[in-house]
Amino acid sequence: MTPPLIDWTTALAQHNRWLRTVALARVGEPQAVDEVLQEVALAAVRQAAPLADPSKVAPWLYRLAIRQALLYRRKCGRRRRLVDRYGEQARSTGDERSEVLDPLGWLLAEERREQVRRALALLVPRDAEILLLKYTEHWNYHQIAHHLGVSHSAVEARLHRARRRLREELAALDVIEANA
Repeated sequence: MTPPLIDWTTALAQHNRWLRTVALARVGEPQAVDEVLQEVALAAVRQAAPLADPSKVAPWLYRLAIRQALLYRRKCGRRRRLVDRYGEQARSTGDERSEVLDPLGWLLAEERREQVRRALALLVPRDAEILLLKYTEHWNYHQIAHHLGVSHSAVEARLHRARRRLREELAALDVIEANA
């Protein structure tokens, strides 16, 4: 019996938004998300063994996105080491550019967003990922559990731990009070 064929264009389009969130949580660079998702699409289309159960597409794409994000980060690390090596050989002075200051409210909000981003970056990727799915994608526990391929109680426990760790990181960065 031949496994059912999956329309990958539709499947990838259907899961695109949350896969973007997962990729962003793992690579930490908004400009890299498209590249990672392109690799996910290529890997999904040219898979060696067809996916037997179409209901498992979301967890399978999740694992594929994680793998591609890790490969992307490895590639970036190699590139960074190469650039650093050549940068040390040909060190040049950078030109100082004056920045135009925006209103104080915008500046304070941007600084706070950067501090939250920094705290998220200090979390393990799995914690950052589940927080981003919950609070940027506005997913409920059931949606997260379904797409990650875990139980509802596992999502509750992971979110509880992730929130606690984020509070600890924000307190360590003096963004919030330690007892908040």
